[in-house]
Amino acid sequence: MSVDPPRVPQIPVDPLVPPPPSNAAAAPETVAQAVDRAEAAATRRRWVTLAELVGVAGVVIAAFGLWLTWSDRRADDQAKRAEQASERKVRTLVMLKASVDGDNLTLTDPAHDVQTIDIRFPKALGVAAQTDADPKIEAGWVSAPMLKLTDGGPDTQSGRLPVLITASYWDADVERHDAAIYDVSWKTEGRFMQGRAFRLEGLKLKERTASVARLEAIWARQKPKAAK
Repeated sequence: MSVDPPRVPQIPVDPLVPPPPSNAAAAPETVAQAVDRAEAAATRRRWVTLAELVGVAGVVIAAFGLWLTWSDRRADDQAKRAEQASERKVRTLVMLKASVDGDNLTLTDPAHDVQTIDIRFPKALGVAAQTDADPKIEAGWVSAPMLKLTDGGPDTQSGRLPVLITASYWDADVERHDAAIYDVSWKTEGRFMQGRAFRLEGLKLKERTASVARLEAIWARQKPKAAK
């Protein structure tokens, strides 16, 4: 009895699929496509450059605006400091006013309680300076040299005598001093059988300076002319 050989099962075989075409086998890029791609890349670069320029311009504008703000604020602060310094200076200045009290001029300042004054006269008069004196000017201090200076002329004469006055006053607990040149108005009059009289009539601020040289220069211009 014959035996049949065993059957081997049949395995299905997939049909052969050709591999995908390689890049080397891709269709060549046309000239038009290459130009379009280059133009697109150039456009992207231009937009990036423009955006960078806009960003830089924005930073510059912002910095300039900050500088202007700082500069304006600094100018305002300087102006305020100058104004405050000027106000403080004005508050410390003395403006003496005179009232006639017999043969004397009583000196006052509404803004300051003047305690004492130092008075310097033109050197040519030969009048000693008055120091730590009450705030007044006495006619007797200058009457003799002024009458002598105007002797030989008309009995009635008038003029201005420059004096350097340093006023002292207290600002809270601080002693302050202010110096200026003032013009003292004077007048001579004849009196029957009594010679001439010398009177003081007023006071006016001349210059805000403590310069003795300026005092002498002003007197050289204002002193009475010698009688011929």
